[in-house]
Amino acid sequence: MIRSRLLWFTLGFSVTAASISQFIYRDLWTDRYALKSDMKKKFDALEARVSNLESVPYEESKSTSG
Repeated sequence: MIRSRLLWFTLGFSVTAASISQFIYRDLWTDRYALKSDMKKKFDALEARVSNLESVPYEESKSTSG
């Protein structure tokens, strides 16, 4: 009787631990995907701004002491 209770307790504990770890894994995976997506958007915006700055012709300021 004690062995069967121990077996069922172990089985229940293992299933509970597995489901909790699955929820944690999914949560971490979602956070990782959101962070990756956010960083991609920010780097794309930064790349667009840098590209825009590079396309503007550089005008040297004319010095009056020349």
